[in-house]
Amino acid sequence: MSRGMVSIVGAGPGDPELITVKALKRIQSADVILYDRLVNDQLLGEAREDALRIYCGKAPGLHSMTQEMIGRMLAAHAAEGKQVVRLKGGDPFIFGRGGEEAIVLAQAGIQFEVIPGITSAVGTSASSLIPLTHRGVSSSFACVTGTGSDGNVSSVRWDLLAHSVDTLVIYMGISQLPQIQHELLHHGKSCCTPAALIERGTTSQERIITGTLAELHSLALSQKVSNPALIIIGEAVHVRELVLQLQQAANTSMTG
Repeated sequence: MSRGMVSIVGAGPGDPELITVKALKRIQSADVILYDRLVNDQLLGEAREDALRIYCGKAPGLHSMTQEMIGRMLAAHAAEGKQVVRLKGGDPFIFGRGGEEAIVLAQAGIQFEVIPGITSAVGTSASSLIPLTHRGVSSSFACVTGTGSDGNVSSVRWDLLAHSVDTLVIYMGISQLPQIQHELLHHGKSCCTPAALIERGTTSQERIITGTLAELHSLALSQKVSNPALIIIGEAVHVRELVLQLQQAANTSMTG
C-alpha cells in the first residue's frame, strides 16, 4: 500500500472565509481530519461526508489527547495510504505545535506539507483596526505567549519585551493577565500605554475592549473577557480610536 500524506494546515483566526484556497482544497479532499478546538465548524462542513473527523483540541487545563498521541495518529493514518489534514486555528507554526508534528512525521518517514494560515495576531489586529506597524508610531512588533514553556509567567523575558518592540501581541494571556501587567509595569512599561483586549477576533462574537496597560486587568474582569482572546499593547492601539473618530465625523457631516 502506498503511503499517504499529512497536510499541516492553518485555518486562520476564526472567520472561515479567511482560510486560504490551498487549505480549503486539502480539507475537501481529505480522508481524515484531526482538528483543534478553535477551528470553525463551517470548515469541517467542507469535508467529504465520508471523511473521518477526529477532535484533538486543547483547552486550558483540559487536553482531549496528548501531543504524542496526536503525532502517532497522524503517522498511522498516513501509513495506511490516507490523505490526512491536521487542521489548526491560526497558523500551524505560531503557537500551534506544528513544528513538533513535522518532526514526528519526518522521523517516521511520512510525507507531509505545511500550509500557512493567517495567524491570530495579524488577523484579529487588522480586523480590529489596530495596525501592528504604523509609520511614525510602530516599526516593530512581537508575538509572545502569556506563559513560558514551563507554565511560569516570570520565565518570559518581560524585561526585554517591555522596551524592545513597539507593539506587543500576547497569546494565551487572559488567565495570567494580573502577572503580565505587573511584570510589564515593574520593568518600566508606562502605565498609560494604550492596550486592547480582543475576544473571539474576526468572528460574529468579536469584542474589542480598549484602555491602558494599567487598566487591563480591571477591564478584563468588568467585561468578563474569556478565551480565546488576544492582548495588544502599544501606541498603535490609538490608530483604531483615530479611525473610528474620523469615520464618525465623516458620517455626521454627510447626515448633517
